[in-house]
Amino acid sequence: MVGYGIQSMLKDGHKHLSGLDEAVLKNIGAGRELSAITRTSLGPNGMNKMVINHLDKLFITNDAATIVNELEVQHPAAKLLVLAARAQQEEIGDGANLTISFAGELLEKAEELIRMGLHPSEIIIGYTKAINKTLEILDDLVEKGSENMDVRNREEVVLRMKSAVASKQFGQEDVLCPLVADACIQVCPQNPGNFNVDNVRVAKLVGGGLHNSSVVRGMVLKNDAVGSIKKVEKVKVAVFAGGVDTSATETKGTVLIHSAEQLENYAKTEEAKVEELIKSVADSGAKVIVSGAAVGDMALHFCERYKLMVLKVSSKFELRRFCRTTGAIALLKLSRPNVDELGYADYVSVEEIGGARVTVVKNEEGGNSVATVVLRGSTDSILDDLERAVDDGVNTYKSMCRDSRIIPGAAATEIELAKRLKEFSLKETGLDQYAIAKFGESFEMVPITLSENAGLGAMEIISSLYAEHAAGNVKVGIDLEKGACEDASIMKIWDLYVTKSFALKYSADAVCTVLRVDQIIMAKPAGGPRPPQQGDI
Repeated sequence: MVGYGIQSMLKDGHKHLSGLDEAVLKNIGAGRELSAITRTSLGPNGMNKMVINHLDKLFITNDAATIVNELEVQHPAAKLLVLAARAQQEEIGDGANLTISFAGELLEKAEELIRMGLHPSEIIIGYTKAINKTLEILDDLVEKGSENMDVRNREEVVLRMKSAVASKQFGQEDVLCPLVADACIQVCPQNPGNFNVDNVRVAKLVGGGLHNSSVVRGMVLKNDAVGSIKKVEKVKVAVFAGGVDTSATETKGTVLIHSAEQLENYAKTEEAKVEELIKSVADSGAKVIVSGAAVGDMALHFCERYKLMVLKVSSKFELRRFCRTTGAIALLKLSRPNVDELGYADYVSVEEIGGARVTVVKNEEGGNSVATVVLRGSTDSILDDLERAVDDGVNTYKSMCRDSRIIPGAAATEIELAKRLKEFSLKETGLDQYAIAKFGESFEMVPITLSENAGLGAMEIISSLYAEHAAGNVKVGIDLEKGACEDASIMKIWDLYVTKSFALKYSADAVCTVLRVDQIIMAKPAGGPRPPQQGDI
């Protein structure tokens, strides 16, 4: 039977959902389900999630960006929230959880408004007005004088970094923040706007505890030196990307040897050639050879003879960082390097840390552009989570190099936004005033979630916060340890303005995109059965 309506246009097996119940509310439901997963991980007392991905790799973390990436979300509406969180992670490096959780709360409030009889278009207009007003209010809440900051002042850096690191590793921030701050300040370029997060590396070594962690001004390679020389100081370094071995010819050839004497001479010629190459490297003044590929036995023998230390770095990315650390230029084939192609290192040594042999390359003098945070912990899962906390700290440093303004943390900003947006909604006359009021109400999600995750009574804390803010104390937030309201400036809990503003903006954009959808049309999957053709039996 020939289909009618939209069925007559599309292939067999397609799905077509339309209208409020089938499309809009289903999309809202998917967004809410996703945010329910990440919400319990929000804040310093957030719970961890155990995620086992399709490769059977285990993740135990409260980092929302890692959780949603490994879940591989398929629902198209929920995917929009994941993309918003990913944009936040790439742009700022922190605040992905706030993006998803706040978007889920906005969708929940939108569902209430739709059931009250508002059209999605009116909700979108209200939400757009509300986010614009939110960004205006955020400008008012910025701490005076915080825009002028010395990014090389360790105390100011730790102050701004603390809340980002504490949200991943609560209780460890006093140990981690100074480590991350030292590493970032060491590699900060002349113009802080050019700070590159890739210049702060993390070396994870199982064993010991977090208090054994340290910062190395240079690189830590997780492998041993190839030869017998394990330690050199104040040396020049030659880097060969193509490896240290006899080079094979590009064309194949056959050598015909008639006697044992000819064979001996042929072997000697090869040996002499390798010795000549290694000697030329040694004569250039280099004391360390770094190979990007294999190191031949014969080449290693002559390196030992000429007292050259040999390191092998198989990753081309690590090799590039090594060149940045030492100032060397990677050469494609084994040959005598020029003076300007050599790098310099103060100290290259093989050390044993927690049973693992690592090569430490230090450059204490100026001109070094790579620093490494050596993390110690009892298991790989703990080290992975510590690495995520360090990444958040480094990304926060990059953001503060761009915009150092800070706003009160500990949910003080959210309650003030909720209060002011509700006041703003009363001045509006159209139906969108309900959407603006609900947008303001959504901010209560942050203090409620922080309280619940810390095991506190959410309703009491919310009412105390509103009372304090109504009295004009705009910096009052939640002290999760005491379970009471406290001034954020006394607790020294500050959030970066740029992190908060981007997270709220991305959330509102994603929610408006989801609400604009009124029909879902899924074409037939490509791998499905072939429809019957003319001539088929």
